[in-house]
Amino acid sequence: MITRLTDRMNTFPFSSHLIAHRCVLSVVALSLSFAAVAQDNEEGNKVVVSGSIQSDILFPQNDDKIGTEDYSEWGLTNSFAEVNITSNELDAGVRFEYLDHPLPGFHKDYAGWGVPFFYVKGHNKNTELTLGTFYEQFGSGFILRTYEERSLGIDNSLLGGRLKYSPTQGVNLTALIGKQRRYWGWNDSWVGGADMELSLDQWIRPLQTSNTYLTLGASYVTKSESDDEVLLHDATHRYNFPEYVGAYDLRLRLQKGGWNVLAEYARKGQDPSQSNGYIYRKGYVAMLSTSYSQSGMSLLLQAKRSDNMSYRSRRTMPSADPDNSSYINHLPAFTMEHTYALAAHYPYATNPDGEWAYQAEMGYTFKRHTLLGGKYGTKVKANFSYVRAINQNIHEDGTNGYGSAFWKWGNDRYYQDLNIQVEKKVSRDFKLNLMYMNQFYNKTVVEGKGGMIHSNIFVAEGKYRFNNKLTLRGEAQYLTTAQDEHDWAFGLLELSVLPHLMFTVSDEWNCGATDLHYYNGYVTYTTGAHRIQLGYVRNRAGYNCSGGVCRYVPASKGATISYNYNF
Repeated sequence: MITRLTDRMNTFPFSSHLIAHRCVLSVVALSLSFAAVAQDNEEGNKVVVSGSIQSDILFPQNDDKIGTEDYSEWGLTNSFAEVNITSNELDAGVRFEYLDHPLPGFHKDYAGWGVPFFYVKGHNKNTELTLGTFYEQFGSGFILRTYEERSLGIDNSLLGGRLKYSPTQGVNLTALIGKQRRYWGWNDSWVGGADMELSLDQWIRPLQTSNTYLTLGASYVTKSESDDEVLLHDATHRYNFPEYVGAYDLRLRLQKGGWNVLAEYARKGQDPSQSNGYIYRKGYVAMLSTSYSQSGMSLLLQAKRSDNMSYRSRRTMPSADPDNSSYINHLPAFTMEHTYALAAHYPYATNPDGEWAYQAEMGYTFKRHTLLGGKYGTKVKANFSYVRAINQNIHEDGTNGYGSAFWKWGNDRYYQDLNIQVEKKVSRDFKLNLMYMNQFYNKTVVEGKGGMIHSNIFVAEGKYRFNNKLTLRGEAQYLTTAQDEHDWAFGLLELSVLPHLMFTVSDEWNCGATDLHYYNGYVTYTTGAHRIQLGYVRNRAGYNCSGGVCRYVPASKGATISYNYNF
């Protein structure tokens, strides 16, 4: 596991940038050629051109009271333009990105512009071949998930090739290889993998006759990365890194009637990295998810245990690099993703080092013309999530790191959330949503410092329709806590004037410690496929999260313009 400095072997890093640039030019040329000749194709080969434009612009202003950064640029923008061409047998696409002066909170390496996404895809009845850049997910993503999430600055697509093949009904095979994108380049390591899914209900007649669906899945992913010189604390020895790190995933999904059960297990080989403190412990994750639904009722029960499952295509990262860079895999959070501002004030980010996570949710609709249902019925939903540390004993760099009993919890509670929501249609024109939330948030674990924060959150949302064109929606929220910055209040009014206009004003007020107001005002105009929004904002610093992945957003103030177009 550890090698003396005198035993070091020379390595030659592989540069993929020149190859990537050539691929861009080749794919763009193929796309344009395809578009030009597509109209001349034989009758019946339908060609569809689609795409989108998205541009978000902030004209920043300094505000010392909320701690905004001092920007020398007059404007900051994240802008994207994408074109896709599809036909019966051949697809192609490119995406242009302009991020030379990115919005606040995006990593400095995010700045740049160019065409980082491009592909050509050929397909027929049972085969699909993609060359260029692509996104893929095996199972729940425990060992492979590449995706784009612009709000978080994530785009970890693969540059290479992917083959999908379905030799017979109920059998789906995927094989791929490529290099992973990291901002405006590609990491040197190669990522390869294969996935197989078998739908047994397609072959077994008793399953078909009983309306039972049974799917088995298996995946394997490996990364090949050259050695790095990383010294131990004594400066006389260095780590001996494995050239190949493999991971496999096994899963089973059973669906019958309203029941749906998913069991999944994944294991990763020794993968010492900066993320885990250069330990040689293998990684594990196991999940069991059960849901049931029928008319008027739903139930969800989930449990997941993960241990040392940080899986990146680059083992050593710059010290200032954010946690979401170069991940090959994804560990979904078993916590409710809140949309109300104060309910999302303390969002949870999945801990890749290890955690026990549980979630239970139940929804029920009281029927119309009953005691609790009233004239229009009443919907009630309760959700509980709980995340705790796994048990770990002695941790030491350059070894397996620690031992961990599977069923034993660790000492720290990371997160807990109990919330109850009631959705009630009071009259034909007025709807009311109420929510209460009790939350424990370990700020030290998630953000590095701050201790445990216990909060109670109350939300009331009302929506009144004056007529077919005019609707007013309002929110009133309150968060109370004795820790951190203490109490917060939030108010919002949103007036929709169909079919084109919407006016929105909101204020988030820290009434407990700083007495600061964070206000937003927007005017949104929509016509056809076009949407433009003008605004003026004063936003607090905090975390923006999606699916258990978070990005820190610093405080900002200024005028905004947002434009979206889909064709």
